[in-house]
Amino acid sequence: MNSAGRALRWLLLSLLLLAGFGQRGYSQQVPEKLPDVIFLLIGQSNMAGRAALADGDDKPLPNIMLLNEKHAWIPATNPLNRFASDRKKLSMQRIGPGDGFARRLNQALPGKQIGLIVNARGGSSINEWAKGKPLYDNTIKRVQANKSIQLAGIIWHQGESDRNDPNYHDKLGQLIKNLRTDMNSPKLPFIAGQIYGNGPVNDVFRDLPQKIPHTGFATSKGLTVFDKVHFDRQSQQVLGARYADVYLRLSGHKPR
Repeated sequence: MNSAGRALRWLLLSLLLLAGFGQRGYSQQVPEKLPDVIFLLIGQSNMAGRAALADGDDKPLPNIMLLNEKHAWIPATNPLNRFASDRKKLSMQRIGPGDGFARRLNQALPGKQIGLIVNARGGSSINEWAKGKPLYDNTIKRVQANKSIQLAGIIWHQGESDRNDPNYHDKLGQLIKNLRTDMNSPKLPFIAGQIYGNGPVNDVFRDLPQKIPHTGFATSKGLTVFDKVHFDRQSQQVLGARYADVYLRLSGHKPR
């Protein structure tokens, strides 16, 4: 065999060895590990977060993962709503209750990794969250993109756009039913938060645990806003912790 033939032979052999290494090593796909408990966070602008970011808010939350736009789990950093399928412009996404919610759960559930799927849309009405509408359908698609996801609970902060809707109770009840059906989880915890100020919609939220099983109510009593609607950063942290405490009670855990 001449020198050109030997060189070609070694080249082919090298390629085969590299291919074999790749199959055994780096090219092998390992299934992604899911967080231990996963929550869906939906609603309008207060859930998306409008409170200003503070120094350090862009650092990863301890032991918290966030589902991104590619359906992959990444370390959670604010703004948590930046991957929402139907969000408004990125500059409007800031601090919502998800931050305080996740931090509180991290304290209460040691050893558990928390996963967040945040899919809020500022200014949205509950009518836009009806099944068949983009907000609802795109939210379901994000959750169901990974068939292994089993939600531990849903937190809902919406109602500013519908504070005087006389049919809000029926619409919310249908939303809860749709979510539980599509998630194949008839007892899936659903927690609604009180909006700032007065309005009949807050009566719906307050009465929800007596009307629909496995639901909860997070009060906003004593919290403050930086305008007439949106909770300030400190209030968002407190509200998020209240959501977490309600979940812990619903799920049989004792808040620490």
